[in-house]
This record gives sequence, C-alpha cells and structure tokens, in this order.
Amino acid sequence: MTYQLLATAASGIEALVGNELKDMGYNVEVENGRARFEGDKEDIAKANLWLRTADRVKIIVGEFEAKTFDDLYEQTKALPWDDYLAMDSAFPVSGKSIKSTLYSVPDVQRIVNKAIADKIKAVYHRRGMLPETGAKFPIEVAIRKDKVLLTIDTTGPSLFKRGYRIDKGGAPLKENMAAALVMLTTWRKDRPFVDPTCGSGTIPIEAALIGHNIAPGFNRSFLCEDWHWMPKELWQKVRMDAEEQADYDIELDILGTDIDGRMIEIAKANALEAGLSHSVEFKQLQVADFKTDKEFGIIVSNPPYGERLGDPEQAYQIYRDMGQAFRPLTTWSKYIITSDLDFEEHYGQKATKKRKLYNGYLRTDYFQYWGKRK
Repeated sequence: MTYQLLATAASGIEALVGNELKDMGYNVEVENGRARFEGDKEDIAKANLWLRTADRVKIIVGEFEAKTFDDLYEQTKALPWDDYLAMDSAFPVSGKSIKSTLYSVPDVQRIVNKAIADKIKAVYHRRGMLPETGAKFPIEVAIRKDKVLLTIDTTGPSLFKRGYRIDKGGAPLKENMAAALVMLTTWRKDRPFVDPTCGSGTIPIEAALIGHNIAPGFNRSFLCEDWHWMPKELWQKVRMDAEEQADYDIELDILGTDIDGRMIEIAKANALEAGLSHSVEFKQLQVADFKTDKEFGIIVSNPPYGERLGDPEQAYQIYRDMGQAFRPLTTWSKYIITSDLDFEEHYGQKATKKRKLYNGYLRTDYFQYWGKRK
C-alpha cells in the first residue's frame, strides 16, 4: 500500500527536510512547515529513522473542504479508517483551526472522534463504546481556510528526541535544529568543525552523527512500531541497513568548547551516550581565548542571547570576543544564531548572509560569515 506522507518541521527549515527526502530518493513537495512525499511501510520506518531536521512523520488519511459540522462528520466517516485502526485501537484526536468557519477546536475534535468511532463500529459490527485498549494512533484534524487535513502521527515523541541527551543545561537547542544549523553550512567531514559555545554539546554531537552517516533515530523507538500492520522484521531490516551505511572508521575533527566546566562534563556524558566520545573533543575554554592554526574550518555557535539566558551586556561581550577571536581566521566560515538583530554591530562585521529561523517560538537570525575558498 502507498501512503501519502507528511514530514513536519520548524518554520524556516522545511526546505532542509525536503532536501533530506530528495536525497533519500523521494519526490517531494515543500509547503509551509512541512514536506509531502509518498511511500510504503518501509518508507515510513526509513523517514522516522533517518530524518535529521524534521519533527515528525505523519500519514495523511484525508483532505477535503468542510464548512458545517455535518460535512465534517460525513466526510471524516467516509475515510478508510479501518485500513489503519484495529477494533481496539486508541485514537486520541487533537485539533487546530485557522481562519475557518468551524473555529471551535473542541467541537471539531469531538465530531472527528465520533465519526471515526462510528466508522470503526460499523466495520467491526460493534455496539456501545469501543475498548480503546490497544496501540495508540494519535490523530490530528487541522483546518485552514475551511480545508480539512486529517493525519495520523507515526513518530510518537518528536524526532528531535534522539535518546542521547542525559542532561541539557540552561537553554538547550533541539537536536533537529542543531542538525539544521550544521547542514546549512558548507562543512564537509574532512574539515575541522568547532562550536565555541557548545553548552551540552548538541551541535558537535549532531555534526558527528552527520560525519559518520549515523541515522539520528538509531537509538530510539517509534510509536508505529507497536501497530498491528507494521511488521517487526521490517524495522529490523531498516535498522540493519542503517547500521551498514554508518561509517565508523572516518576520522573527524570536531571540537566543542564552553566557559562552563559543568556544561563540558554534561557534553562529554551526552557524547558517550551517543557512542561518539572518540569523535568529539570537548574542553573548557572561553571564546576570547580560542585560537587555531588549522585552516578552512567551520565554526557554528548558538551563543547565549538576551531573551534566552543571562543579561544582554554579558551576551554583547561574548559577541565582541567572538569578533576579535575569529577575525584572524580568514579561511574559516563562521555561522552564529541569535535573536539579537544588532549582533553584527557588537561582532564588528557585517554578515555575508543572514537566514531567518525559528528556535522554538523565538525568531532568530543565522548570521553567516564565509571564509576564503580553498
């Protein structure tokens, strides 16, 4: 069976998700906050296991227009829910409605829930309440300008939960956002990579996963593994394939530094949990003291910024220190994410390019300073 699939993403990085899917061989349509593609059961497993920058993978069950609750009920009920749900499946319904006639989300959820339950009862010849004691199929009804999209989440806890983060410190960057920051650079695995404000180590660890071609979902499980129609041997096969594609032999030059020694200990523990303690070096160092003789490297930094951590003056001092420490590194490219729109002023140089990204709900800019070409 071929499924219509959606990979959802943070605003600003959906194009990266689209590129990842294209690299995996899918035909993709990128939309706001998501990328559409199609595939079979194995593709659902592969997308969950391999997507570095997405939030979750969903199955599209149906799309239609509805302006009345009757419409919503009838068209929802007409969909082939029995292709997905068993008689005892649990199917919690969440919802959202934007600029639509049916604006009451609780009512929309209730109607969709009733329509699905009525369909399942009709198929399995049941009366009364459904048991809902089986595997979970989280359903979302999203209405935008009267267009209804009904999806089932295959992922469970968001894809950014890789499973290696034992501790995360003050203001962590989600793992999929960290992967996006690395993938938006020109870094290649034969080049040095440095994160001078590494905190709990997420950016260097994600760079190491990319460098070794390790599937980011390798150490976790996914909700749809419990579904009656997703064979266990299929998951074994997809994980074995991923294991064979990983390149553990390549030598990577990845360094994470931070002024806070406690964060360095956390970063080391996280790298150990990810199985990457030999691939990433962490050391306590303040930005102002960073020096290197290496050339053509990449720096990626998510420094503390005003709204997120500490006081603004402290952040400005870090930006000034960065400007001074990085200026001699003319062959290096530097990429710095911050919500501080005056960053360039403190850093002391105009960026080659800026890219707008959302870190959670916070609007940030990714300031890019390109080094000399090799």
